[in-house]
Amino acid sequence: MALGAQRSRVLRLIVVEGMKLAMLGIGIGLLASIAIGRVLSSLLYGVSVHEPRIFVAVSLLLTAIAAAACAIPAHRASRIEPIAALRHE
Repeated sequence: MALGAQRSRVLRLIVVEGMKLAMLGIGIGLLASIAIGRVLSSLLYGVSVHEPRIFVAVSLLLTAIAAAACAIPAHRASRIEPIAALRHE
């Protein structure tokens, strides 16, 4: 943890930076899935390629997983005492 930083600021910094990357990845994935869906639509029978509920559900699931993946290490990092971390190195 940074010297003089509040725990909430360290937690927020780690989560925000991680979620920026996650949102970028989800956005790129959505665009790619729409583009690939158009290409593969001729191969699918009886299935809609552009089902908005699926896109929303998967995006929300991935966002929740990314938030947990960011929050757990951030919580651990915010609990570390700076003196103990410096002594360890």
